[in-house]
Amino acid sequence: MEVKKAVQEAKAYVADLLDDEGVTNLGLEEVYFDETSGLWNITLGFSRPWNTTRSPITAITGDPAVRRAYRVVKMRDDDGKIISMTKRESNELVDG
Repeated sequence: MEVKKAVQEAKAYVADLLDDEGVTNLGLEEVYFDETSGLWNITLGFSRPWNTTRSPITAITGDPAVRRAYRVVKMRDDDGKIISMTKRESNELVDG
């Protein structure tokens, strides 16, 4: 499977699975193919409505600070089947 296809499949999976959670800003963070296991490890980042914070700076600018959530999607290369989606422990602030 080509890397672009694997990433598209992973994004579609996450978007569909979390459809009712108001996920925005879904994007690719990292991608790695493990030749030994034949698995794609695709890290996707996104924002959710409840991950928005306010601070003195955001009060001035009017733009909330948005925290990102990260998930690693593992997908088999041979048939494209999603094996797992796990949480990657890392939240970073993104400038509005």
